[in-house]
Amino acid sequence: MKQVTLGSTGITVVQNAFGALPIQRADKETAVKILRKAYDGGMRYFDTARAYSDSEEKMGEAFAGMREKIYIATKTMAKTPEQFRKDLETSLSLLQTDYIDIYQFHCIDTCYRPGDGTGMYECMQEAKAQGKIRHIGATAHKIGVAFEAVESGLYETMQFPFSYLSGEQEVALVQACKEHNVGFVCMKGLSGGLITDAKAAMAFMTQFDNVLPIWGIQKESELDEWLAFMKHTPDYSDEIRAFVQREREELAGNFCRGCGYCEPCPAGIVIHQCARMSLMLRRMPSEGWLGETWQKEMEKIETCLHCNKCMSHCPYDLNTPELLAENLEDYKNVLAGRAVC
Repeated sequence: MKQVTLGSTGITVVQNAFGALPIQRADKETAVKILRKAYDGGMRYFDTARAYSDSEEKMGEAFAGMREKIYIATKTMAKTPEQFRKDLETSLSLLQTDYIDIYQFHCIDTCYRPGDGTGMYECMQEAKAQGKIRHIGATAHKIGVAFEAVESGLYETMQFPFSYLSGEQEVALVQACKEHNVGFVCMKGLSGGLITDAKAAMAFMTQFDNVLPIWGIQKESELDEWLAFMKHTPDYSDEIRAFVQREREELAGNFCRGCGYCEPCPAGIVIHQCARMSLMLRRMPSEGWLGETWQKEMEKIETCLHCNKCMSHCPYDLNTPELLAENLEDYKNVLAGRAVC
C-alpha cells in the first residue's frame, strides 16, 4: 500500500487510516481492542473529535505509553476562545497526551483568520506556540468554505467528504490541496453507508497520491476488511471503474449523505435516516427497516413543521422536507408490496 504525505505537515502514513467516530458506540473493551488491532495491522493515523462522546477517552486508553508511534487528530466545535481552550485541555487529558498532531476546527462554516475579531485562529497559534498542537487543520462540509480555507494559506490540512460518488468540485478541491501543499484527509469514504463495496471504495482512493481516507470503524469485522488491503491493495481497474460508473448513475441527483448536521429536528424526525430510506432499502435490504420501530419513525415525517431549520443547516443545500416526503411515499409503497420508485 502506498504512503501519503499530508502536505506541509510532513506527516507520512499508509493510505489507510482510522476514523474513530463509530467506536463511541462500542463498549470500552471492544473499542480498545479494535484500536490496538488497527495499529498492529499497520494503521498509524487516528482521527477523533471532542464531539464524539467518549471516543477520545477510548483512544487514550488504547495508546497509553506508545504516543510517539502514532499520529492523533482531533477537533473542536468551539465558537469562543474560552471554549476552545477548554476543549483542548479536555482532549489532551482524555487522550493521555501532552500534544495533538493535527488540531482541527470541526465543521467550519466560516474560514477563521487572524484579526477577524473572533480570536479563534489566534487560539490555534497560541496552542501551537505552547507545543500543545503541532499542526492546524479544519474540517468542512461546505465546498466554498473548504476552498477558502485551503487557499488562505492558514491551514495545513483539510478534511472533507470524498468518495467515488463525489463530483467534479470535490476532485477540484483535492487538486487545490495538492497545489497549495495542504494535506487532504478524506471523511465519508463510504458516503455515509451508501457505498457497500469496500474494495471499490479503496481502489478509488488509490488514484490520488495526496488523499488519506479515514474509514469509520465500529466492528472488528469491518477493520479486518480494511487491514486486508494493506498487503493486497486493489487497483482502480477497468472493471471497478465500470462498477463505479453504474453506482454514480444509480445515485445521480440529490441524496442525503447522512451527516446529521440538520438535526435535532423540532418534530423529532430522524432526518439522517428517514431522508435516505429509499436508498437504504435498495442498497442494504433488511426487514429491520420495515419493522414497527422504523414505521413509527417514518410516520413522523407527516408531522413536519416545515420550519426549514433542516434546510438551513444542510451543507449540501438539499430541500430536506421535499426529500423526506418523497422517501415517505416510497416507504409506503414498499410496505404495500409495491416496488420502490
